[in-house]
Amino acid sequence: MGDMSSKCKHVVEAAGGILYRRRGGAPDGEIEVCLVHRPKYDDWSWPKGKLENNESHRHAAVREIGEETGQYVALGAYLGDVEYPLSAEGRKSRNKHSGTDSGQRKHVMYWMATVIDRARAHTMAPAFGPVHRADVGEINDVIWLTIPEARKTLTHSTDKEILALFADRLEEHADEAHVVLLVRHAKAEPRKQWKGTDAARPITPLGASAAYALDRELACYAPTRLTSSPWMRCQQTMEMLAWQTNMPVEFIPELTEDAFARDETAAWKAFLAQLERTVHGAQPMAICMHRPVIGGMFDHLRLICANKSLTKKLIAKTPYMPTGSALALFLVPTGDGLRIIDIQKVAPIVY
Repeated sequence: MGDMSSKCKHVVEAAGGILYRRRGGAPDGEIEVCLVHRPKYDDWSWPKGKLENNESHRHAAVREIGEETGQYVALGAYLGDVEYPLSAEGRKSRNKHSGTDSGQRKHVMYWMATVIDRARAHTMAPAFGPVHRADVGEINDVIWLTIPEARKTLTHSTDKEILALFADRLEEHADEAHVVLLVRHAKAEPRKQWKGTDAARPITPLGASAAYALDRELACYAPTRLTSSPWMRCQQTMEMLAWQTNMPVEFIPELTEDAFARDETAAWKAFLAQLERTVHGAQPMAICMHRPVIGGMFDHLRLICANKSLTKKLIAKTPYMPTGSALALFLVPTGDGLRIIDIQKVAPIVY
């Protein structure tokens, strides 16, 4: 443990992504990706940057992409990460596998990202926080290129590796994916100590701080709909984001603990209807529910995962997820129904 802690002290954490679009905005237009030019290194690379204090990788990715490209963005499927000597920043070959560098190393995590409109970004801004355009001394040019053009233009081998991962994601139709943010309600008052009904049991002050902090992470995906079990602890968890974004919360009575215990099939059908609405209506959604309900939904969701590694992320035993956390599920439509092609764990940073 001591060696690992010592090593971690020498790693600079950063995040970024591949911002992409369809040429001409047409659904069948060729995919274009966004590259930025850094005058300090005279290189073409993906937009990225270091994490700020108390910032997650996903939040840094959205912020840095926005700052360096001037676009409003939302995260998509996860791509991968690279690590290389910090002294190699700007070099064509970063030799990321070298273990001989005596200085700091840089670790960068990358996501797919899409452009969102100003209105949607404005709605998310109170939860997400400010994004300031990068200085011209940091980024002095931004270009959109096709994938073959980008492969020729990118300066660094590690960036080309991330482009290859992006191409793999496109084979999974990740560009057609829509996100569902499955939230487990924040820490609630213990059942034994609560004198009221279970439906009215509220979250604790610690739970409230986690729910508030989770908003910052959920905003990275820019949901346009908020839904929840109507029970108090789920309501209060989602009302944090509703308050910041001025978005209403739609209640789904089939997702309470009692309703689930009475009819698990009805609960799944209600949840599936929300998934279908998200994918076919292009309306990214956050949905809050209870521990036993989550376990039941996981049983169904495992059956539509694209591979076994994703299935393993849907834990098969209680508590399934920590309180006050979320999973970002990326679903695509297929001829056989919905398919999950990516799952990301989303946890708040409470400080």
